[in-house]
Amino acid sequence: MTGLAQSPHPEEPHVHLSVYLHDQRMDFAACLAAALVFIQDWNARHRPGAVTVLPGNPTGLPRLPNERLYLES
Repeated sequence: MTGLAQSPHPEEPHVHLSVYLHDQRMDFAACLAAALVFIQDWNARHRPGAVTVLPGNPTGLPRLPNERLYLES
């Protein structure tokens, strides 16, 4: 099951993340706080700019894997 019910912060806005890795595109939904940390971490460890936030409703997309880990400090 996908959607806001599985979000660690269902009250937050959710975004559509498009991630490019080895010429493959993967699309995920994530709460805004996790998405911001993920983008920062990805850009520091991988090719900067390989993650894009796309406009539109992310309902129906799989959740960002291990989304909760991006919320822990």
